[in-house]
Order: sequence, then C-alpha cells, then structure tokens
Amino acid sequence: MTMRDAGRPASPAPLAPRDVRSTVVPQPGLLAPRRASYRLIVLGSIGIIVVAVALLLVLVYLISGLGTGAFVIAGTLALVPLVIVLLGIRWIDRWDPEPRAALIFAFLWGAGVAVIVALVVGAEIDNVVNSLGGPGPGYEFFGAVIQAPIVEESGKALGVLLLFLVARRHFDGPVDGIVYAAMVAAGFAFSENILYFGQAVIEQGASIAGLVQIFQVRGLLSPFAHVMFTACTGFFLGLAASRSRGIGWIGYLIVGLLPAIALHALWNGSLFIVRDFYGYYALVQVPLFVLAIVLVVYLRRQEAAVTRRNLGDYAAAGWFSPDEVGALATGSGRRVALAWARQNGVGRAMQSYIRTAARLAFTRQRVLAGINLERSAAEEEALLASLVPARAALRGKSAL
Repeated sequence: MTMRDAGRPASPAPLAPRDVRSTVVPQPGLLAPRRASYRLIVLGSIGIIVVAVALLLVLVYLISGLGTGAFVIAGTLALVPLVIVLLGIRWIDRWDPEPRAALIFAFLWGAGVAVIVALVVGAEIDNVVNSLGGPGPGYEFFGAVIQAPIVEESGKALGVLLLFLVARRHFDGPVDGIVYAAMVAAGFAFSENILYFGQAVIEQGASIAGLVQIFQVRGLLSPFAHVMFTACTGFFLGLAASRSRGIGWIGYLIVGLLPAIALHALWNGSLFIVRDFYGYYALVQVPLFVLAIVLVVYLRRQEAAVTRRNLGDYAAAGWFSPDEVGALATGSGRRVALAWARQNGVGRAMQSYIRTAARLAFTRQRVLAGINLERSAAEEEALLASLVPARAALRGKSAL
C-alpha cells in the first residue's frame, strides 16, 4: 500500500467518546457488521457476470479449436501453474486481504476479456497484413515482440484500471495494485496455457516430448511471467491510489505500462535471439524474479508500518489500547490474537476484526494524504462507529 510516510497528522485522530474510552480493553473482539455498499455490490455483480460470459466464450473458442480431448488435457496441465500463482498471490495479500469478489472479477477479466481483446486485435492485424500481400519474414518476430506485449498488457491493464476506478476504497496502494494485477495476469496465463498446451498435444500426437518441454518452460519455470509483467502496471496504479488526485492516475498508468510491455517483449524476444534459453533464464529472469520478491517483502513491511502507526493515532485518541495495537498491527500479535479467538470459538470474527482494523489504518492514511478526503473521512467515521458495539461484545471475554 502506500510507501510514503505522510508524517504525523497536523490534527489528531478523532477523539473517542468517553463511554468508548472507558470500555477499551487489552484485546480485540467481535466486530459489528458494516453497512454494505449496495452500489458496489450491484456493479460488482454485473461486472462478474459480464466477464464470466467473456470467459465462457473463450472456453468455447478453445474447445472448438483444440477439440475436447486436447482441451481437457491442456486444461488439467494449466491448473498446475495456476495453483502455484494463486498461492503466491495469497502470500502477497495476507496483510490486508482484498475483497473476494474483486479478485474473482480480476481473474475472469484476465482469462476472458483480456484474451478476447488479444484475439480480436490479432485477427484485425492479420487481416490488414494479408490485404497488403501477406506476412513477411519478420512478421512472426513483430507479432511476438511488439504486437503481443502491447496488446496483451493493455488488455490486462484495463481490468486493473476498472478496479482502480470502481473499487477505489479497496485500492489503497502498491500491494493492492500488485495483487489485482497478478490476478488478472493469472487468468490470462491460464487461458493462454490451455491454448499452448493444447496445440502441443495436437502437434505431438503420440510423442509427449514437445508437450513436456513446453509444460516445463511455461508451467514450471515461468508461471509468474505474466504476473511480473502486469504487476508493473498494478504497482504504479497503486502508487496513484496513495498519491494522486483527480485524473493524475493517467500518468501513473502510462508509466506502469511501459515496463510491463518492455519485460513482456524481453521475455518473448529471448525465444528469437537467445540460443541458450536456460542460460538466459538463469542470468536474466531469475534475478528479475528475486528482485520482485524483495520488492514485495519491502512493501508488505511498509503495510505493517502504516497499520501500526495509524492505529497508534487512534489509540492515542482512546479508540484502542496499546495492547490492541500490538495485536492488530504486528504479525506475531495477529497470530496470538487468532489463537486466542479460536480457543474461544470466535476465530472467523477475529479475522474480520483484523481486516477491518487494517482498512481503518489505510483509510486514515488517505485522510492524512488528502485523497478523496470527503469520502475517506466518511468511511473513517463509519469504521470508528463500528468499534462501539465491538466493545460491548468484548465484555466478559478473557484477556489475551
């Protein structure tokens, strides 16, 4: 989320009412449910239906082109890199998990809409090329190194941008942007892998050597390739969420697309230029992947720092006790709180409480930065109000 230290607020956090301060206890408890945003629910439902239909069209296209048998084999193989990527995304998203509906939308956009965009644009370019006399000797290189990176990354970026614009309250900073971008990329790679694996099944026939090789490269060596490309766009849109106002996000979007396209082109171009693919992979792609992991670890630590700092402001205003801040804003504190909650039969409620505390901390960060100030202040007020009935639920609970 936000990487910028906004400093201490010019004015303190809203002061907790006296009756709230008198009931602050040294452990978190049950959280009263928040009022749902029906506008967001309706838009989200419509959006998921639309992108689900797009995925259905892609699956029909794949089945018609590959045949049922090849599709089943390819789809089964494509699940392997998908599971690997989803586990990685879950690790990235552990501190402040994004709404499940938004993640589903992102995946379906990548697997359906972004694939359709790539197919339609590719078909139109082929028509133009054929009308001019057919493809030349460099057309395959052009398609892989120029056309595919630009079209595919733009199609995926549109899905991330939609989430940025529609679900802005759940788009707090770079980590959120990376998570949403990774889900879009995971969906796109899933559909693309079915296509490539299916073509290998058809072309190899009785021999499985070619299928094993392409599965090794795409499924095992580079399951995060598309994720790394599109994560650049998500990262910069996340920066826009924490730093920009108005239409300033446009500049961040363009800046994010450039490295996404460049990395995609570098990956595709290696298949044409590099003779020793595995040597190239070890010297270029592995260091890039390690660098991406280091960046994500750093950003996650920034999330924890923002949570602890801003919940500390609320503690100073009487909304939390210092013990609660430690339980909500540190990894070790969360583990202790969840263990206590499970022993008392309120594990799921504790998870909800921790997530809401994180939302409060990052809402506070937007207030401090003056981003969507009226909306952020209203959300802060609603979240703080939800703490009052939570205090009542804490009565009679044992301390951590």
